[in-house]
Amino acid sequence: MRGHGYLLANYVRGNSIIHRTPLWLKFLVVAACGTASFLIVDWTVSLVVFAIMCGMFILTGAGLRRLLRAIWMVAPILLVIGLFQWWQLGGTTAARIVLNVLVCVVAASVLTATTPVQELLDGVAALAKPFRRFGADPERFALTIAVMLRSIPFIAGTFSDVRDSARARGLERNPRALILPVFITTVAYARQTGDALAARGLGEPERD
Repeated sequence: MRGHGYLLANYVRGNSIIHRTPLWLKFLVVAACGTASFLIVDWTVSLVVFAIMCGMFILTGAGLRRLLRAIWMVAPILLVIGLFQWWQLGGTTAARIVLNVLVCVVAASVLTATTPVQELLDGVAALAKPFRRFGADPERFALTIAVMLRSIPFIAGTFSDVRDSARARGLERNPRALILPVFITTVAYARQTGDALAARGLGEPERD
């Protein structure tokens, strides 16, 4: 399986100011971007925020190529969303919605490009600790995030490989040739992941 299907940038070693920024502050920036996507009503403001986040990403030293790859992976979805919103609500609203989604994608990529995975998961577990009183398990929550981060690239890479295979056989327009192999592979991958977790005593609730 080729490792090219990444929706978010991988960690890049560096000593930039963003690398040295506390994890809680980077979490806060990502949360602010997500909240702003519901509050910003002017597409020009969204464009400015998007430009700022792109500048922050480049400042990390991850490079323009990684930024473009993160954007390219969501481009087909954003194209569909943009066209639908343009048809329903007009061009300015469509531009605002697409730009707001891109802001969130780039902000998340800044976080993952400047934070080692283990540190990111430890931070997620620390943030979830206050919810322990409500029965939440912070470590299990962090494990779920880890599995998700590992699964997204695999599934995206599977789709790309299946698409290339279908194109080689002249079946790129056949939905069954694209969806069915990806579905089967994804289910098999999920079962293998579950079996691996169970073999290590993970993923099962504790019994009294």
